Amino acid sequence: MPVVAATPAALRDPGGLFRSRAQRKLVLCLLLVAVTLSLYNPVARNGFVNYDDDRYVTDNPHLRSGIGLNTISWAFTSLDQANWHPLTWLSHALDYRIFRLGPAGHHDTSILLHVANTLLLFLILQSFTGYTGRSLMVAVLFAVHPMNVESVAWVAERKNVLCMFFFLLTVAAYGWYLRRPGVARYALVTILFAMGLMSKPMAVTLPLVLLLLDYWPFRRMRFSGMVEPRVEASSAPNERIAHSHARFCVETRPVGKLFLEKIPLLLLSVASATITMIAQRAGGAVLTSAAHAPWLRLENVVVCYVRYIEKAIWPAHLAVLYPYPQVLPAWQAGASAMFLVSATWAVLKYRVRRPYLLIGWLWYLLTMFPMIGLIQVGNQAMADRYAYLPFIGLFILTVWAIAEWAARRQVSIRSLTIAGVAIVFALAAVTRIQIRYWHDDLSLWSHALAVTKNNYVAENNLAHALIKQGRPDEAIVHFRAASDLEPDDPVSELNLGIYAQEHGDLQQAVTRYDLVLQLATDTDLRATAYANLGTVDFTLHDFDRAQRHFDAAMQLKRVFPIALLDMGLIAQKAAAKAARGNNDWNRAANYFEQYVSADPTDVGYLLLANALQQSNRESEARLAYQRALELSNDIDQTRQRAAHLTRQ
Repeated sequence: MPVVAATPAALRDPGGLFRSRAQRKLVLCLLLVAVTLSLYNPVARNGFVNYDDDRYVTDNPHLRSGIGLNTISWAFTSLDQANWHPLTWLSHALDYRIFRLGPAGHHDTSILLHVANTLLLFLILQSFTGYTGRSLMVAVLFAVHPMNVESVAWVAERKNVLCMFFFLLTVAAYGWYLRRPGVARYALVTILFAMGLMSKPMAVTLPLVLLLLDYWPFRRMRFSGMVEPRVEASSAPNERIAHSHARFCVETRPVGKLFLEKIPLLLLSVASATITMIAQRAGGAVLTSAAHAPWLRLENVVVCYVRYIEKAIWPAHLAVLYPYPQVLPAWQAGASAMFLVSATWAVLKYRVRRPYLLIGWLWYLLTMFPMIGLIQVGNQAMADRYAYLPFIGLFILTVWAIAEWAARRQVSIRSLTIAGVAIVFALAAVTRIQIRYWHDDLSLWSHALAVTKNNYVAENNLAHALIKQGRPDEAIVHFRAASDLEPDDPVSELNLGIYAQEHGDLQQAVTRYDLVLQLATDTDLRATAYANLGTVDFTLHDFDRAQRHFDAAMQLKRVFPIALLDMGLIAQKAAAKAARGNNDWNRAANYFEQYVSADPTDVGYLLLANALQQSNRESEARLAYQRALELSNDIDQTRQRAAHLTRQ
């Protein structure tokens, strides 16, 4: 087979601070670390938010046991949150083991992963292409772009930065494999890719990305009767003049053989996609309402491909959630389609002399495809976090194109540097502003309502933030607004039910909870509705019905401390009334034990101590009573509260 030989032409190193390429690379890496850390440092002062952070961290009972066999087993078998991402769960479990519920530590981990991703991107591009300045600019844009704030500042999106970390490690390992192909090196590529998929299925397109890299910069791809891509050499005095394949000496192969080489990776992608669809359908994440409007989904796909590009250029009005449109103007969908077709035609036309245009554009289109919404998952039209991987293609395309244009026009390096620094500072300023919106729930959702329309999710979550601040009368306005915007939204109905229950309107609460059970497919929502119905039944002294509702909630694999407490009290009442020996007292003790495990309180331990004593388990009762003494500030008040619960 023909072999492409490495034929770089190197200019003399300018010396001075950078006495060698290795020293220059080290200094640039340190600069990238300093810029990224200083920019994202305020994130560590942010708290958790009420949008999945509870399900992933703060209210997740599986994390509390640390990194043990039970946690590892759960992580690899769980389809919670409509995903299979065991490494993400283990990442959160490790953070919980170290930092508990201190948000700063969880944020720091995400920041460090973003720093690592920035460094990897720079080193990979520089190694693969030989261009230091261009690679640095792409990495800096990735580090500071405001669209990436969501992936870094949102603890629940750890899966995004973790998946990108393994994605880039896989790309780096692929380059290592090409230098000296072998089974062991290919196995490393496969293992790292599997780890990326186990972090988030976003990585499924990686085999196609590797095929793109085979075309450029590796130039491994051979077409019958076609000229291989070549890149115009830069005349920039501080750049290494190199063809795109200069760092590698590799065989060219027909497209078919390159595709066959990726078969093991493609099989992993298919397996991951299959598991993901099963998980998302089981978790109710695939919206059935969207299935009735396939034309609207197609229009939204076309429009969003262009909207992401708009936000890459002008990142304004960024929000944690963009509502799915009820209708899209025909002209908008038509104009977007024309733009996409024209751009694709242009990059194909110039693919030989400027292959980076084609590769950057296809990188964007392909890596965005799983998240673009042909199969609608969730209730968002688009999301900033979805751009974390695809924007790399746009950055490569733009930076390389500008560099080639500047070389032809003989634009000075100083002018290019000034322009680049100005762009980076402007993006960094917007990023700092965007980070502030993630400081707390109130800031996050108030901003979302300010920059979007008809956002019932933002209305709901802002109402929760207001309740957390003790402002229920303000919250109910937003709960009702959410219900008006989306009458079939089970979350709104659940919130209105909770508000009615807390204000004593139990019949209204029951009506709302029953409606949630009719509307919701999400297991967490259904479990919460069952548990809340149980608490209403308990208040009404309908203990048999309460027990049935609590059992239904528990069968959905959710731990509800209030349900465990009430079931313990029900068992205790049965034991006191029937005097049937120790069975009911043992059952009460079991519920109270689960309750204090989930929510250790002085009252809970006192109730547990009483149930254990009635079950003739004296030594365990003494330990529980001692724990109640340790947690209580006033044991007499604790006894009074326990007695009040028992009398209910």
